[in-house]
Amino acid sequence: DLLDLCPEKVENYEQKLKNFFTEHIHADEEIRYCLQGSGYFDVRDKNDRWIRIWIKEGDMIVLPAGIYHRFTLDTTNYIKGVTTIQAWYMNDTNEDQRLPHHCNPEEYVSLEKLSELGVLYWNLNVDDYENDEEFNKIRKSRGYTYSDLITCCPDKLPNYEAKIKSFFEEHIHSDEEIRFCLEGSGYFDVRDLNDRWIRIWVKKGDMIVLPAGIYHRFTLDSDNYIKALRLFVGEPVWTPHNRPQDDHPARLDYIKAFTKEAEPVEAH
Repeated sequence: DLLDLCPEKVENYEQKLKNFFTEHIHADEEIRYCLQGSGYFDVRDKNDRWIRIWIKEGDMIVLPAGIYHRFTLDTTNYIKGVTTIQAWYMNDTNEDQRLPHHCNPEEYVSLEKLSELGVLYWNLNVDDYENDEEFNKIRKSRGYTYSDLITCCPDKLPNYEAKIKSFFEEHIHSDEEIRFCLEGSGYFDVRDLNDRWIRIWVKKGDMIVLPAGIYHRFTLDSDNYIKALRLFVGEPVWTPHNRPQDDHPARLDYIKAFTKEAEPVEAH
């Protein structure tokens, strides 16, 4: 979601700024992507000294759970930021697929990096999406004429174990894969151009588009629940083509479009 922080746009501005500047921790990561303006995140080092981080337009910052920190505007008194999707490179352990699988140290991936792989992302109004102007604009401009709902959890998905296993097999599709998360959460894993796995954590309000031909897979996280809207251009074709598919036309087109020489698609 968006945070537009300035005296003219935030109710109880002085009180909220005071709250942001009170030293605190969170039980989860804090992720901010600065769209406009600037501000300061202050974090404590291991000797309890303050480190000031100046974030400006185009900067994305991830503060780990449990770190003492605070936030304030700088003298421009304006910042517009977004709580953005979380993505990171995965480790190679054989632990439960539903765990985060962070590297040590953690290696986060930006929206720009995802866009270089052809992966698109929006955070949308999930509570009234059918009437949401941005959602309908995206749907019209990209030609998504078909939609249906899928609920993945042990109680609601027929042949749950087999389906979850098939979703986690590395594969490609001949067409885009589009998912808009309405409830719950889960992981889409995609291969980068060096064949490393990037894990993308999709949560409520996140809409993701995977390009045709990208190697990928899906799994639930430890909450074991997601409800998503599936979209498609024309009649849906959900056929997965399990790896290896290096000679498949969709894979060849993907490699041609998203090698380093190609222009990256626009990040959202």
